Amino acid sequence: MLVIMVSSEFIRTPQEAVHVKFTGGKQRLLLRPFVIRPQHSQFLLLLALAVVITSILLIVFGPDARAVNLDWLLEPVVIGDLLLDQGKLYAAVVACAVAAALFAFFRLSYTGTAIRACADNSLGAKIVGLDVDRLYAIAFGIGASCVGVAGCMMILLVDVTPASGPAYTLLAFVIVIVGGLGSMSGALIGGVLIGISEAFGGLFIAPSAKSMISFALMIIVLIFRPRGLIADKL
Repeated sequence: MLVIMVSSEFIRTPQEAVHVKFTGGKQRLLLRPFVIRPQHSQFLLLLALAVVITSILLIVFGPDARAVNLDWLLEPVVIGDLLLDQGKLYAAVVACAVAAALFAFFRLSYTGTAIRACADNSLGAKIVGLDVDRLYAIAFGIGASCVGVAGCMMILLVDVTPASGPAYTLLAFVIVIVGGLGSMSGALIGGVLIGISEAFGGLFIAPSAKSMISFALMIIVLIFRPRGLIADKL
């Protein structure tokens, strides 16, 4: 509901259709041929694609920050003696709901279990008759949808520029490394840990020290837990 409310401020049906077509075409034309290649090749491909998209956005929209101004964001949520920022509260609720839905999908549904099987052993998945290409496309679509939801929530909290995407992608990479590659629970714990450490670092050291704290935490985790805090799968 909140995503629809925010999106309706600046997105219309033709733009949504273009986004869906672009995402699907990108997966079929660019990413599918790289599925069988080493992971570092896939990483370099996506890094180059991110640079191209960021450059196009800079050319089209310019470097100026933009925000969504909604009247209801100015009204705090009162819970007892607490005054909570409405945008942050809604973003937290949506993030928890999406995380719970993802956990349920990958643990309880047939398609989610099949995606986990492909991630663990794509050759074995093909042998037992799973449509690996279709499952990879579904997984990419789920990831792109999660990024869209995250973008709708982030624009409630901060002004955005074309360079915001790479900055938050790097932060997400740090979170995944800290939590453990391939672990959804590890990513959730890593995100909370990075968020708390950055908040305390900005409060007690300096606001500019937030990135230093998160990367220092990643270095410590890599030294003592190279596979991340939780090294299980999904």
